[in-house]
Amino acid sequence: MEWSDLRIFLAIARAGTLGAAARQVGLTQPTMGRRLRALEQALGQTLFQRSSEGFILTDEGQEVLPHAERIEEETLAVERLGAGGGQLLGQLRIASSDWFGAHVLTPILAAFGRAHPAIGIELITDQRPFSLARREADLAFRIAPFDEPEIVQRKCLHMAYALYAPKDAAPPLLGDGSGLVLVTMDAAFGDLPDMIWLQRRFPKARIGFRSNNRDVQARACLNGAGLAVLPRLLGDGMPGLMPIDLGETRPGNDIPGRDVWVGYHRDLKRVARLRTLLDFVAQRLA
Repeated sequence: MEWSDLRIFLAIARAGTLGAAARQVGLTQPTMGRRLRALEQALGQTLFQRSSEGFILTDEGQEVLPHAERIEEETLAVERLGAGGGQLLGQLRIASSDWFGAHVLTPILAAFGRAHPAIGIELITDQRPFSLARREADLAFRIAPFDEPEIVQRKCLHMAYALYAPKDAAPPLLGDGSGLVLVTMDAAFGDLPDMIWLQRRFPKARIGFRSNNRDVQARACLNGAGLAVLPRLLGDGMPGLMPIDLGETRPGNDIPGRDVWVGYHRDLKRVARLRTLLDFVAQRLA
């Protein structure tokens, strides 16, 4: 049995399909399938039931899973211990949401790369939270605190939000939202503070465009799809958008902001390149 095939097994168990697992691991689907078959042959067990909905763990697969997870945990712990020590060289993998990575982190990371050319930066963006314990990223930025006990975290900034419209549009009549068209997050994110605020502030508005991507929302607003609540770090940086004066002193007009948290695994706290990057980012977000 090849120990590395257990990594393939874990990726498929977590993703549920070969395609999604292949994207996480960075291999092709045929390679993933071939490695899985080799592992099953070596163990003499069928680990997954193949179905039209994906890969489902068999009883034998369920028995293998906790053992594979323990092996992964110990392997990653050793990797973190040898992650570069006090030298300002090596790689750093950073995870964040799409828009925050593109509009906020990219300029900072580019400047960091110029200042420290021996440190390679990889920025991965997605809506899903990347696992720091499984070494999917070395450093992650989120809009909610981390709940994993092994993660060291700090609040790096508070983001203000505003309601935006295209600069060339006529000033909207707000009121209770009658006649207004809104651009919002999709229904799966209905519990976000800005979504709740929109529903309460403009109960009679019509939702004309939904997206789970803030950058897409901003561009939809820019192209006349409706008004959008956006982080000011995003909206203020788009030349064609303008924030609408809501008269925040009136009750109900103050859009709730969000805190941004940065976290990393406690085993990496002595890695010099990570500490240097954290200080660099903190100075520019202050």
